[in-house]
Amino acid sequence: MKIYNYPSKIEWTEICRRPIMSRENLTATVQEIMDKVKLYGDKALFKYAKQFEQAELEELQVSEKEFKKAASLVSESLKEAIGIAKKNIERFHNMQLEQIKYVEPVKGVLCWRKSVGIEKVGLYIPGGTAPLFSTVLMLGIPAKLAGCKELVLCTPPDSNGIINPAILYTAALIGIKKVFKVGGAQAIGAMAYGTETVPSVYKIFGPGNQFVTKAKELIQQEGIAIDMPAGPSEVLVIADESCNPAFVASDLLSQAEHGADSQVLLLSNSDSVVDAVLEEIQNQLQELPRKSIAEAALKNSRIVLCRSLEECIELSNVYAPEHLILASDAAEQWLDGIRNAGSVFVGNYSCESAGDYASGTNHTLPTNGLARSYSGVSVDSFVRKITFQKLDAQGIENIGPAIEQMAEAEELIAHRNAVRVRLNSIRDERLN
Repeated sequence: MKIYNYPSKIEWTEICRRPIMSRENLTATVQEIMDKVKLYGDKALFKYAKQFEQAELEELQVSEKEFKKAASLVSESLKEAIGIAKKNIERFHNMQLEQIKYVEPVKGVLCWRKSVGIEKVGLYIPGGTAPLFSTVLMLGIPAKLAGCKELVLCTPPDSNGIINPAILYTAALIGIKKVFKVGGAQAIGAMAYGTETVPSVYKIFGPGNQFVTKAKELIQQEGIAIDMPAGPSEVLVIADESCNPAFVASDLLSQAEHGADSQVLLLSNSDSVVDAVLEEIQNQLQELPRKSIAEAALKNSRIVLCRSLEECIELSNVYAPEHLILASDAAEQWLDGIRNAGSVFVGNYSCESAGDYASGTNHTLPTNGLARSYSGVSVDSFVRKITFQKLDAQGIENIGPAIEQMAEAEELIAHRNAVRVRLNSIRDERLN
């Protein structure tokens, strides 16, 4: 990890720079995959399964028999853990459901807004080195609560054509029946365009590697919505002398093990904290099965010794982390200063892993500085907000003259006439 001691603000740009992975020919490669899926449908999906997963598939869609077998392979202890996470995620997201509120700006004019679930949504679940069955909960639960009618889930199989059992068990648990053995950019293409087997959808959700992210960017340009253009995972920890260095090191490593392109940052106003955390990182790193991945991520990571906690928070707001951990007994005193972050973990016992799995909040969050302008996935991500208005005769009389004036000023006479004919009709009825 690169260490910065009391850097000037000029250096903050360098500190906040994310890792740049090789992207040579990325767009052209992904575009070719998307074009092939659009042109050849299932045939292309079978071909790419063989090419990328070394899987000779007979069917793309997961069968009922496969769902049942998967459930038998998941341990009872893991089922119980998934059940606890499901319950907490449902509770947190259920409170996001909006009740219809009516407002009458003037007498005779009634306005309201209603949340309506997006009819068809696609969920992409990574299944390679880390099969993220937790993401099934994070995407499927708010989609179900929002009232989405059709959920399509794509995830890559292994070389034997088998999907991770925990992914299938979790999908079945929350009622997702349309699951397909398709991974990578080709999965995004399949859900965007539709094939003989995979239905097309209106919005696509889920994390993935650079190929998946690029595919989502490309289909967004064609008018198909996505959750966000998310990139590699990241965490920023602000720690003072009341932190537990072992806790901080474990949080940094928990994100570093996601991938070689992940990034972790530690900001502190204490050089003794920095030294203690560095020692803990080295100790804990040796025990990790994904040590080589974490080590690669740490090469892209930074430790910054700041002049004050206020400067730590200011730098964090500039970085706009996906995950922000406030490792301090006084963490709650800092909350008003937090402006840019995907999800915040308050205090020494609030590990980022809690949000990844079972606290209830969603772990699908903006990365790469997008927390300045994007929110994480929520029930709102799966709905459209439709507005309604109802005017009676009194209502159009009350606001009609103002509408006429404004329409004439914009030289939109038909707009004015749509009001005028109604007002004239009301006057004629009264005369008669």
